Amino acid sequence: MRLILTTLIGLLILLVNEAWWRIKRPNDEISRKAVHIILGCFVAFWPYYLSWLDIELLGVAVFISIYISKHVKYFSSHFKLFKGMRDVRRTTWGEFFFAISVTLIALITHDKLIYTIAILSMGLADGLASIFGTYFGKRTNYKIFNSTKSLVGSLAFFITMIILLSIYHTHASHPSNLLFLLVLALTATALENISILGLDNLFVPLLIAVALR
Repeated sequence: MRLILTTLIGLLILLVNEAWWRIKRPNDEISRKAVHIILGCFVAFWPYYLSWLDIELLGVAVFISIYISKHVKYFSSHFKLFKGMRDVRRTTWGEFFFAISVTLIALITHDKLIYTIAILSMGLADGLASIFGTYFGKRTNYKIFNSTKSLVGSLAFFITMIILLSIYHTHASHPSNLLFLLVLALTATALENISILGLDNLFVPLLIAVALR
């Protein structure tokens, strides 16, 4: 029952975002990242009411659903759902890597706090970096591997990671060294900067999950 309810809530978030996008046609990057943050925060707390097997299965189901909607010709041409999320001007596989991360992290660790921090590093830190960079970082833009980044966005990502890792340090049963957490935040920020095609949705949360185990 919890698994079905979780699936329905996830679909509801996507449908509300889709309706908002079709009616208002806001900045597509902001719309995409807003739902990225909401879904990321939602997924981050799955271990507190779902089993690890449920989370792994949901991750696989999401991956398959995204693949069908984007690459199976009949569905991609006849069912143009979630255009607000998929209408991205750059090439990205971020949605696929998001789903893969959810499953892999659930396999890597059964520590609820580590899972939550790892998923939030993808859903919250990355989303806020993009929004702050889009709104306030245009004058600080730079290119890495033909991907546009900004100093403002990177700073937002780093600060968010510091906050998340501070929460981990406060609540973990075996907290890590503060210098180690600072280095981890810097490493995650650098990794987010150089990742292309949405690979940061895979590399960053995996780095956090493995480092905090």
